[in-house]
This record gives sequence, structure tokens and C-alpha cells, in this order.
Amino acid sequence: MNWIFQPWPWYIAGPMIAFIMFLLLMSGKSFGMSANLRTICTICGAGNKANFFNFDWKSQKWNLVVIIGAVIGGYIGSYYLTTDMAVAINPDTINDLNILGFMSAGESYLPDELFDNSSLFKVKNILILSIGGFLVGFGARYAGGCTSGHAISGLSDLQLPSLIAVIGFFIGGLTMIHFLFPLIF
Repeated sequence: MNWIFQPWPWYIAGPMIAFIMFLLLMSGKSFGMSANLRTICTICGAGNKANFFNFDWKSQKWNLVVIIGAVIGGYIGSYYLTTDMAVAINPDTINDLNILGFMSAGESYLPDELFDNSSLFKVKNILILSIGGFLVGFGARYAGGCTSGHAISGLSDLQLPSLIAVIGFFIGGLTMIHFLFPLIF
């Protein structure tokens, strides 16, 4: 029973993802989380304010199951299958994060310095989360999809734009973590 509480190895999780992608490709559908945000906004009436949200959302309702599954799976994984909330991080990375002021690095799942209830009301953290959220949303729209859509679905379908987007995601992530992150914190 102890195997349930361990991360699944790549040779189990990888083929499961490949099987789901095969089913989606054979049914003419593509996977991505940011498409769900558009569908939810349309359901809530955003089509009355912007033409981008004027589409037949009922054709995408199958994809809303992904959100429901992510929420339920996250809840089950967090509350029933997790024995240790600390993330296994390289000791050198923990040391670097401690220097930047993240004393909870390696001890908690999310850094308390950013996500603790008291931290959410600090102006700096509100700005970081708001600007970051805006940039992620803008980037997902500008790239024609999010990281999961391009990296999993687009690359599985051998789409050149997805390859270019994924390369851009990695360049952006590396630039952020090595150059901008130390300046912000």
C-alpha cells in the first residue's frame, strides 16, 4: 500500500499521458487548460462584452471535465495521498532561496513568504501575483495556448508552432529564474 503515496515512475505516468493524448487526437480534440478559461468566461456571459468569447461553448464542455478532474485529483492528492508536504529540492537551491529570503524552502510545498495568509495582504506580494497572473494570461493568449496545451497536446500532434512556443516557455522561464527573480526578491 506504500506505493500509493509515492510519485508514479515515468514508465507508468508517461504511457498514461500518451494514451490520453492518442484518444484526444483520434477524436479530433486538443488538450489545454487556458481554453477552459475562455469557455468559463463565455458561460458567465463574457460574449456580451468581447467578440473573442462569442463561440459555441457547448462544443467545448467535454474539456471542462479536465478542470473538474484537476480540482478533485488535486484535493485527493493533497489530503489523502500526501505524507510529506515538503518538496524535494537540491540543497544548493534551498541555500540560494534562503539567501533570497525564502526560509521555508524545502520545508513546505509553497513558500510561506509568498502564500501564507498574512503574506497575501502585503503590497509587494499582491503586485507580484497580479502582474505575474496578467503576464501568464497574456502569454497564454498570445502564444495561442498554455504550456500544457503546447507541450503535451501540440508536441504530440507534431505542430511546429507548439515547438516554438515550448522553446519560448523554457527561454522565458530560465530568464526569469536566473535574472529577474533575484532582482525582485
